[in-house]
Amino acid sequence: MFDIGTLTEEDVAHDPGAWHYATHHDLNALMAMFTLANILHTARKTKEASRFYRVAYDMHSKNPTHYPLAQSLLQVRLLCLLKSGMPLPDEELEELQTLSPAMYRYITGIRAAWAEGDNERALSIMGSCYEAFHTGEECDCLYLEIALKQQEEIFHPSRRPIPEKLYMFWDKAPPPEIQQNITYHQELLGADYKIYSYDEAAAFLEDFYGAEARDLFLGARHPAEAADFFRVHAINTHGGWWLDADLRLKDASVLKSNHENRFYLTDNFYIHNDFYGAIANSPVTEDCLLSLYRNSYLHKDLYIAYKTGPGIFNRALNRLIYRNLSFQRSASVRVDGQSQFLAAVEEFETPYKHNLPNWQLS
Repeated sequence: MFDIGTLTEEDVAHDPGAWHYATHHDLNALMAMFTLANILHTARKTKEASRFYRVAYDMHSKNPTHYPLAQSLLQVRLLCLLKSGMPLPDEELEELQTLSPAMYRYITGIRAAWAEGDNERALSIMGSCYEAFHTGEECDCLYLEIALKQQEEIFHPSRRPIPEKLYMFWDKAPPPEIQQNITYHQELLGADYKIYSYDEAAAFLEDFYGAEARDLFLGARHPAEAADFFRVHAINTHGGWWLDADLRLKDASVLKSNHENRFYLTDNFYIHNDFYGAIANSPVTEDCLLSLYRNSYLHKDLYIAYKTGPGIFNRALNRLIYRNLSFQRSASVRVDGQSQFLAAVEEFETPYKHNLPNWQLS
């Protein structure tokens, strides 16, 4: 076991959060060691994080029902080594390959992209490695980041443009700033704008997707999860654009597109699910529905961003890319970055958020 008495501030890269945690918890416990490594990883102290992930891995019973899983600890340890520009020990790669061939492909694919600069080979190695992870974990972001460097080979324009219709959702009586935003879009788009109330959304889901979909929506842990659940169904059915009610279009021309799917990325390579467009029955939104229901039934307590939020969009796009590369097909998708997102929409002051429970804690 790890001897807390030997730990120094230098061991945690003088990170105040990590040092405070280490000195107030029993690091002989696996979860405490894992948490310390996570704190360092989040703080981008990846060399130090790699060490503590390894310690946690060594502490692990290797029982396949013991969480976090042994292979998860080892893969993130190796990922942190790659982030630190350090070589990967052959024996640890062999251990990972035995524990999880998919995670082994993930790590060796990332190495091919980062250390060797060969994105095409990286994608070939990685295959569908993301299936070993929950939707929205870092693997989904890194895979997408690498794949988009090959974007011209994967995506193309289309003659089936996204309908220039905008959809929103608000679950109860809107506060003044949201009502002003609703009025703005009604005046901007007229009949091409629709905002669903909570009751309307529930009725829509029951009508088009059945009682099970309605009940999952009504049972959401937080308004953000309910909105996540509804938005995928609405755009998959109608075709058009989704915009969160706390965002404002800068101009109606933003809704013009010569692609069947239009997405924007955050700087961390998560898909924005607060503003996007797709045709009805898009392969991307239909795949989102698969993950949405799977997570709702099998992983109901999963972090909202992974369960129903951007994570399911990252996974859907990754699956589409993998299929296209495997069968030499292309799809009509356009993916732009955060700067283009900010050029299309704007945020405004939303005092109501101070009165809501934090969705990140749900």
